[in-house]
Amino acid sequence: MARNAEKAMTTLARWRAAQLEQNEKHKKRRPYLASDCKSLYACEKWRMQIIREIAKKVAQIQNAGLGEFRIRDLNDEINKLLREKGHWEAQIKELGGPDYQKVGPRMLDHEGKEVPGNRGYKYFGAAKDLPGVRELFEQEPPPPPRKTRAELMKDIDADYYGYRDDDDGILLPLELRAERKSIQKAVSAWIAKKEESLKNGEEGQEEPEEENIYHVQDADSDEEMGGTTTNAHDKNAQSFIAHVPVPSQQEVEQALLKRKKQELLEKYGIAQDNAMDTS
Repeated sequence: MARNAEKAMTTLARWRAAQLEQNEKHKKRRPYLASDCKSLYACEKWRMQIIREIAKKVAQIQNAGLGEFRIRDLNDEINKLLREKGHWEAQIKELGGPDYQKVGPRMLDHEGKEVPGNRGYKYFGAAKDLPGVRELFEQEPPPPPRKTRAELMKDIDADYYGYRDDDDGILLPLELRAERKSIQKAVSAWIAKKEESLKNGEEGQEEPEEENIYHVQDADSDEEMGGTTTNAHDKNAQSFIAHVPVPSQQEVEQALLKRKKQELLEKYGIAQDNAMDTS
């Protein structure tokens, strides 16, 4: 009798342990929303659980013999778990934990491949070779949209045309330094050329004077060449060359008198011919 009682107790104990374990699993189910979990340790635990599920499903989807429908379902579940993992990582960052989206490993994410022009959904393993998916990867990505003239001109200001390049205080010192170097280089070349000419025995010879590009010829030479000069009486004054014929003072007075006479004739309505006869 005691033997049967012991067996019953053992069976009851096992059933009770199974019930407790089932209740414990039910209580520890992963929350549907990551924002409902306020414990950083729990968020880390649920994130690791999701990563293990993703790794398990990625290993399963590598088998091409599962069939098209099963492969598509596995690929959808992997993408759903990836999105859920992102929610938990955002919750961990909000609770003061590490930012896994920047520093975390992305080995599972890199195994997937996105269709050009469709970010977010990835294809893993045998799902890349499904009918209709292979053609999507072979297509070229759509060209980027062209910007309008208004969008191009929106970012153009005075800096684009270089109007304020000197305001930063960097360009002017650089130009001054470059100018000093070029002057020093030119002076050094002139001194070297001078010393070389002296070494070659040209010391006794007079150095030819440089041509003065601002020199103006005298009045006598200008008259010989047919030119006209002003202020010739003052030898010390600076003279200039007139490249066009300059009228004399008498010719100017005659022209003014003629213009004044013509204005008077037009004012009183006298014909020019009558005026010529009376004159």
